[in-house]
Amino acid sequence: MRFPYIPNTKQDEEKMLKVLGLDSVDRLFDDIPESIKLGRRLNLDVPRSESEVSKMVKHLANKNLSTEELVCFRGAGAYDHAIPSVVHHLISRSEFYTAYTPYQPEISQGTLQAIFEYQTMIANITGMNVANASMYDGASATAEAAMLASANQKGDTILISETVNPEIRDVVKTYMRFYNVKVVEVPSKDGLTDMDALRETASADTVGVIIQTPNFFGNIEDCTEAVEIAHENKALFIMNVDPISLGLLKTPGEYGADIAVGEGQVLGNSLNFGGPYLGFMASSTKQMRKLPGRIVGQTVDLDGKRAFTLTLQAREQHIRREKATSNICSNQALNALAATIYMGLLGKEGMAEVAEQSATKAYYAKQELIKTGKFRSVHDAPFFREFVLETDIDIEDLNKQLADKGFLGGYNLGKDYPSDKNRVLFCVTEKRTKDEIDCLVKAMEEITW
Repeated sequence: MRFPYIPNTKQDEEKMLKVLGLDSVDRLFDDIPESIKLGRRLNLDVPRSESEVSKMVKHLANKNLSTEELVCFRGAGAYDHAIPSVVHHLISRSEFYTAYTPYQPEISQGTLQAIFEYQTMIANITGMNVANASMYDGASATAEAAMLASANQKGDTILISETVNPEIRDVVKTYMRFYNVKVVEVPSKDGLTDMDALRETASADTVGVIIQTPNFFGNIEDCTEAVEIAHENKALFIMNVDPISLGLLKTPGEYGADIAVGEGQVLGNSLNFGGPYLGFMASSTKQMRKLPGRIVGQTVDLDGKRAFTLTLQAREQHIRREKATSNICSNQALNALAATIYMGLLGKEGMAEVAEQSATKAYYAKQELIKTGKFRSVHDAPFFREFVLETDIDIEDLNKQLADKGFLGGYNLGKDYPSDKNRVLFCVTEKRTKDEIDCLVKAMEEITW
């Protein structure tokens, strides 16, 4: 069977095989064992025209609309914040949307300046001295920070709080397994990191301590004691933070953290069914030359005008492999640009307002849901935009009934924490209106138990 969309003719194929010294295309796959080959053609439908395929794809895409139209009260690592329309408009401009990695500064000044502004903004909101040109996502950024700590501190153990997002903990464990570094989870107490347990677990072998705030349960961690414990044991303190929350909360820099990391999806990036997202990483000046990835630096040209170039690239392609912090090869430049535009549009006051509205509405929602008599509060700690409630109904059944009423319910904590069966993590952002919250409460009252 011929494939008309492949431009090579039979003669082209024969010439290429002759150069390779082979008598058939199948010989190209001789290194694949016969036992794992399918041995037959794929069971595909009959060929269709372009218009027919387009209709099929649209039909499949429309199946997602029912989920997209649900009023979202779920977070757990990805958040439904309002995004100004100008963000998507600007990042869709061809100068940005199709730009290649800026290796040649003389033809990439616009892209380099955008990344430099992103770095500046991330450094400002985290209260750190320097930020890199973004990472793949928040989970791998946290793992990269753990790698940095293990490569530059004496010891073989990373301590990570049980209150850190389970997916982040899994990614850190995966990375560290190949560096022969142990990852020890510090237990939680009342929805927060157990500081007594952290102090008992920390030792001279500890190279890094990782705590997330607001943590996976939405609770705000006071990292003052954790920083002291880390530094007493000559370990780096790695703080995973939500950038929106920094409009209200104490910054990593104010706590004295060595490295700040987090997920930047909340900064003007859509949910996108899980990606692409961007991770951010910022550090103190002491760790600057060890940051993974790359950093855009600012200088002046021969005429004294501002100019930008990639600098301090601590990766294998630019320095000796044995001195490389990481082999990360790129950054999420387009997503970082969206974050830059978003932060630039909102400014300090706007970021603070988004944070304040999210927190205020979350507190209101928790209060009203408890009033229904069908939920009980679990934690007493201050929280940001997420909170945990306990109920007597199966969470999956609860969410199914809520979906039928037009709501995307909270996250089932029993999936990751067996002891938290029948506990649900609700999320409320500034995008949720009072009417939507009240409708959710009314829907809860109508739920069949």
